[in-house]
Amino acid sequence: MIDVLIVGGGGAGLRAAIAVAERDPELKVAVVSKVYPMRSHTVSAEGGAAAVIGIGDTLDEHCYDTISGGDWLCDQDAVEAFVAEAPQELIQLEHWGCPWSRESDGRVAVRPFGGMKKMRTWYAADKTGFHLLHTLFQTTLKYQDIIRYDEWYVTSLIVDDGRVHGVVAVEIRTGRIETIAARTVILATGGCGRVFPFTTNAAIKTGDGMALAYRAGAPLKDMEFVQYHPTGLPFTGILITEAARAEGGWLINKDGYRYLQDYDLGRPTPTPKLRSMELGPRDRLSQAFVHEQHLGRTVDTPYGPVVYLDLRHLGERKIDARIPFVRELCKSYQNLDPATDLIPVRPVVHYMMGGVHTDIDGATPVAGLYAAGETACVSINGANRLGSNSLPEILVFGRRAGLAAAEFAKAHRSGESAAVRTQGTDERRRLERAREGRKTGERVADLRELMQHTLEGAAGIYRTGDVLAKAVDTLADLRERAQDVRVDDTSTTFNTELINLQELHTMLEVAQTIVACALNRQESRGAHQRTDFGVRDDDAYLAHSLVHRAPDGTPSVGLLPVTITRWPPGERVYGRD
Repeated sequence: MIDVLIVGGGGAGLRAAIAVAERDPELKVAVVSKVYPMRSHTVSAEGGAAAVIGIGDTLDEHCYDTISGGDWLCDQDAVEAFVAEAPQELIQLEHWGCPWSRESDGRVAVRPFGGMKKMRTWYAADKTGFHLLHTLFQTTLKYQDIIRYDEWYVTSLIVDDGRVHGVVAVEIRTGRIETIAARTVILATGGCGRVFPFTTNAAIKTGDGMALAYRAGAPLKDMEFVQYHPTGLPFTGILITEAARAEGGWLINKDGYRYLQDYDLGRPTPTPKLRSMELGPRDRLSQAFVHEQHLGRTVDTPYGPVVYLDLRHLGERKIDARIPFVRELCKSYQNLDPATDLIPVRPVVHYMMGGVHTDIDGATPVAGLYAAGETACVSINGANRLGSNSLPEILVFGRRAGLAAAEFAKAHRSGESAAVRTQGTDERRRLERAREGRKTGERVADLRELMQHTLEGAAGIYRTGDVLAKAVDTLADLRERAQDVRVDDTSTTFNTELINLQELHTMLEVAQTIVACALNRQESRGAHQRTDFGVRDDDAYLAHSLVHRAPDGTPSVGLLPVTITRWPPGERVYGRD
């Protein structure tokens, strides 16, 4: 019997595992990961991690930037805890060996980031996530009793009488299906960007944890808030980090004009100074791109309209010192050198503000079930996450979820539930039937593509009620058709077609929650922009969307009040001249 079973081997999952091991070495901890942990998507984070450290910065200012940047949909008690604990977590990473970049006098270097009034984003060049993940993974190796299930895919949670009792998982290498009994489960599987066709997210980010919790009876929260990052490479969707703009990069249209000066980015003065407008919040910058496109000021390419990110004025030395990975990506994937060439970019799906509904310690309404990281919604991100808040979030709430799960496991020492064996057997039979194959029907890839384009068309940067309503029907139809898809691979060894089929079912359910929540929220706030309801409506919608899975499998959406502690809703601003 596992005491704490963690699903997901990225930053949040590994931080949770360390927290459990440190709290009580007698507890049995296991990490189940769809990929080898160091291939988790945390490795892709480039820009940095926000935490107050500099002179002249305060915790209250970080709180306010986060809350106003989230358009007042953040739970302020969670934000206050996050901001207070973030510096401790980054210092802890330093002690574990994370190589933060330094100033010449030895202090930790910080850079400006979008939506932040002060320079508070720690960084390790532009490979922050890489170094953070490696540091966490190497730290887990100190705890030899942590059990790892590398390259296992969890297909279901075992729940009995309102409490989680473990999972069923498939070993991808062999096809072995195993029931893993556990006293607590922490979901840390990351986001669901792959429900969209153009995303910075790796192929593994299919919303697994969200769907597992949703099917088990835990609601999802704020699923309509999908963050587009304004600077993705046009063909691959690979991210060009916000750090490139933090170091002084400019966004220009086809005429070479810094077009952001024409838009209201939420600044406190009507005419922002040219030196800092590129560090507006991500939702506003992505929306400005759409307006430039409608005005005919973007550049048409085979992969869609683009604008340009201009780094040439930074010079080769600064680019190599501060954002070397950006240069490497541009050379490898665009065959250009940002020291001499313009970089074509366009908005790309990047992050989910929504996720599994949890309290401040990661607990869901299902007893013994916790969630942390992008798969969870605490909520500190509200309607729009500020860049560089996500890495400290996985640390702060990964730790909190680990500690809370450890305490739950110690308090509930009962043996294996009969439901473990029964539900495990049922799930094994379902998977074995799926692996028997089916020679007729549509392909998984074809239905996945239809789903992705449905989401892009209905729940993109701008939405309308009519299109969202049509998407509800389309996704319901796709879910029906997905029951009879064609499966050719009947092997057990590395049967990726079987995994892709399970991921399709997962993504379709998650996609339905996104569209249902977007249709229900009849206002515009942050990353959710309704052209038919163009203003923020605090009287009706200063509340989280809470979506449950109805008995017939459809999403049922309600509202949950936002927690306000010290900052009442106001005008959304982000910067300082």
